[in-house]
Amino acid sequence: MTLALTELTVSHFRSHKLARLSLDGRPVAIHGPNGAGKTNILEAVSLFSPGRGMRRASAAEMTRRPEALGWKLTGLLQAQGRSYEVETWSEGGAARQVRIDGKASSQIDLGKLARIVWLIPSMDRLWIEGAEGRRRFLDRMALSFDPAHAEASLTYEKAMRERNRLLKEQVRDAHWYAALEGQMAETGHRIHAARMAALDHLRTAQEQAETAFPSADLELVQTEGAMPESAEDLREALNESRFRDLAAGRTLVGPHRSDLYGVFAAKGVPARDCSTGEQKALLVSLILSNARALAGMVGSPPIVLLDEVAAHLDAARRAALYDEICALGAQAWMTGTGPELFAELGDRAQSLVVTEGTDGSVVTA
Repeated sequence: MTLALTELTVSHFRSHKLARLSLDGRPVAIHGPNGAGKTNILEAVSLFSPGRGMRRASAAEMTRRPEALGWKLTGLLQAQGRSYEVETWSEGGAARQVRIDGKASSQIDLGKLARIVWLIPSMDRLWIEGAEGRRRFLDRMALSFDPAHAEASLTYEKAMRERNRLLKEQVRDAHWYAALEGQMAETGHRIHAARMAALDHLRTAQEQAETAFPSADLELVQTEGAMPESAEDLREALNESRFRDLAAGRTLVGPHRSDLYGVFAAKGVPARDCSTGEQKALLVSLILSNARALAGMVGSPPIVLLDEVAAHLDAARRAALYDEICALGAQAWMTGTGPELFAELGDRAQSLVVTEGTDGSVVTA
């Protein structure tokens, strides 16, 4: 089975007033000058999966200016052996809505249909910046394997924010904490389990693949102590940590204290100490491993979004990347400033050109 968008209509989204694209399952090579609106196309595609998209923007931030009327994306999604008409939109900055085949649907429903993974330039500093970005990176992979991971994460974050409010206000009555800590324990354990399962999927995919990209040894670590093994253990840990948390004014135990530690396997060098090129190659390798694992798990590879990735690879690595994408059978959407960056793809890809017109971005085949 192939997962692909074969029709895409973008209306009043970012720099695009209206764009209609007809596509097939082949990779999509998008080129044009900087600032023309190439990445906005990839962001639109990313919204055919749960969450806030690859830029993590609010619905209001995605609307075309100066009108700010709202935006709408419509696509014909080939998934699970049939076609689905998917619509997602936002009006007046409100939370985005989803409709599948004319019926109101949840983002979890969308996640069951479309697995989408991506690599964007902001991830290039993943290994040298804070743990929050690495958790988000791993959570996106976990979400691709388990669409319910997003709901667990939202419930956990909401309960933790309320608990942190009580801590900052120095509330000491245990009854105020019990229900919140029960919620955090249940969903926190699910979050940790989903992350560990995602790492297992990635390890297996790396071990079984013949690839030109380096493997990464990955480990989920806690910034302090160890992650409790069960939901009940986490509930007890939250209870026992309450006085320490009151002094800190925040929750100091749970999956929000985890970090992803990576090592360049062939050299035994921590990812944070690798060269910029090595760090980029590791990221590409992990995205490809995520895609391979999904292909084995659900029967088709995910849609892959690669923003400006070709510019940071030499010709040999570019050719290897394209060969792996085509062998995988994934519809990969890739951006670059010029067609020469996609020369190694030849007719294995379809090409789109994005330019800046008088009334916003213009897309031509």
